[in-house]
Amino acid sequence: MKYDKNHALLSSSIEGLPPPARGKVRDVYDLGDSLLFVATDRLSAFDVIMPNGVPDKGRVLTQLSLFWFRFFSGVPNHLVTADVRDYPAVLRPYAADLDGRSMIVEKLDMVPVECIARGYLVGSGWAEYRKTGTVHGQPVRAGMEQAGKLDEALFCPSVKAELGAHDENISPEALEGRVGAEAARELRDLTLKLYTGAERYGAERGILIADTKFEFGRRKDGTLVLADEVLTPDSSRFWPAAEYRTGSNPPSLDKQFVRDWLDSIHFNHEPPAPEIPDDIVEKTRARYLEALRVLAEV
Repeated sequence: MKYDKNHALLSSSIEGLPPPARGKVRDVYDLGDSLLFVATDRLSAFDVIMPNGVPDKGRVLTQLSLFWFRFFSGVPNHLVTADVRDYPAVLRPYAADLDGRSMIVEKLDMVPVECIARGYLVGSGWAEYRKTGTVHGQPVRAGMEQAGKLDEALFCPSVKAELGAHDENISPEALEGRVGAEAARELRDLTLKLYTGAERYGAERGILIADTKFEFGRRKDGTLVLADEVLTPDSSRFWPAAEYRTGSNPPSLDKQFVRDWLDSIHFNHEPPAPEIPDDIVEKTRARYLEALRVLAEV
């Protein structure tokens, strides 16, 4: 296991298993009939991986995902177990490193699309709206402010790029062309159902969930399954309701804090990324832990 000076896990290595597939945040090991997900403390912003990490970040992502899997218990998900006591023998020497930040999950035929739900006008949605009056090609009423609440939540798919490249926003119509009309409707309906339920729950706890992304896969029988991470500070914007204002990016319990710092130093959104200063690391860690505390009551 490779840790940085702040004891943030940057990468994992498990003797007896082939090298993992490394994503922006997760190391994924093939266990044969299942996969081991290890959520590292790596942080990516603007689709660029930072050279240092945020301690405990991987545990926050995992524990929040586990919370939402339980919350949406009526929706099939890919979790097999997150209890290291149930892991195969080859993993047991690594139990201390894996505990709290890993899960064994089903192998699925992943849908090659990120399914984004947007309830507020911010981020790339705001950038597109300023240019064209649309969000992912969908018309939005004129006169809205940055961070304004949309009249209704929008389904906004995107195509996942190769590591190091930028994801591509597409319209719902373009999604139909990729996966077919019936599958596109199923993805849209489930995405908005999950977002609406989570948004209501968050609001009860003083957190506005501005947007989030979901990923889905299919079992061999065609069942659509919720997969990857769910409603975490990496995949969502969490705004404390008491501090919410329109006209700019509201304060948030997610990695927007790092994005704002990168913009303040005029980072060009291309690798290599600069090292995150210790104070920015610690303030980001505090935001992630606060999101976990408020939403999962941990």
